[in-house]
Amino acid sequence: MDDFYRDYILDHYRNPRNFGHLEAPTVSAEDLNPLCGDRIRVELNVDDRGIVRDIRFSGKGCAISQASASMLTESVLGMPLEEVAKLSKDAVLDNVGIGISPTRMKCAMLGLRVLKSAAIGTLAGWPDEE
Repeated sequence: MDDFYRDYILDHYRNPRNFGHLEAPTVSAEDLNPLCGDRIRVELNVDDRGIVRDIRFSGKGCAISQASASMLTESVLGMPLEEVAKLSKDAVLDNVGIGISPTRMKCAMLGLRVLKSAAIGTLAGWPDEE
């Protein structure tokens, strides 16, 4: 693994961006990877036009799951929910910058799965379940 990407992943793991909770999120979602126990919760504040104005995530897990969630939060700030809902795994893999083994792919994609769940639920008009 390239040292730059290894250090970048470890930095996001040790110093996650946008980690914590929002005081009054517009929407939230949570999920876990039952294979390894990684857990991520995403909280969004979305404005009237459907733009992500603030985002936080929380959870526990391996360096890949937590770092990729941290990177993802940085990349979706200011993005319309329609675009968030269309994000593909390539967005996560581009952020991480390294190849992910098949056994670690679910770890890397957990944050994306939770984020898309929140975005799609909001776009569909589903209420937040909290």
